[in-house]
Amino acid sequence: MNETASAPGASLLPDSTGLITSMHLVVIGLFALLALAIIVVGMRKKRNRKKAEHAFDERVAEAEDAAPAAPPAPTPTPTPEPRVAVPGPIPTAPVDAPLAPAPLADEPIVAAAPLDASPAAEANAGPASGHDPADAPLTQLKGLGPKVAQLLANRGITRVGQLAALSDAEAVRLDAELGSFTGRLTRDRWIEQARLLAAGDRAGFEAAFGRL
Repeated sequence: MNETASAPGASLLPDSTGLITSMHLVVIGLFALLALAIIVVGMRKKRNRKKAEHAFDERVAEAEDAAPAAPPAPTPTPTPEPRVAVPGPIPTAPVDAPLAPAPLADEPIVAAAPLDASPAAEANAGPASGHDPADAPLTQLKGLGPKVAQLLANRGITRVGQLAALSDAEAVRLDAELGSFTGRLTRDRWIEQARLLAAGDRAGFEAAFGRL
């Protein structure tokens, strides 16, 4: 009689154990999905933060590059020392010296010799020699400020003609050495600007890049 009554109760134990195991697996799976979602969100935030920092660095570099250089301090002009006249003996003519005869009224007056060149004639003559456009400073290029000009000067490049003479391989190598300004040489087309200015093609430069 007891064996027959306990048989249905014994069959319930495996079903309860399987249910609890399934619930544990579901909870573990939910925790795994939550952890994976947290990792993905963290990676996205980190990537967005890096992008924002990179964009901020570029804006700071462009602002520093666009800032005008401070004008050099004027050189003080030395004040000339006043000259003191040294008194000397006053020449006196001898008492017996004859007086010079006065000029006659009908004696012709000698005209003054003409000057070789008047100041007005020299001003109209124009400059003696023309200015070589290849000797223009690098800061005439659009987007190239004093900080980049100093970096280029440290590498021996101070004039437009030197930048215009670079080959493509030399330009790529130079661009990689500009630190936070890397990429500006290609993006702002400094080599193309320099070649137009060095050739004296101001009209072509202004048509492509604006007024100087």
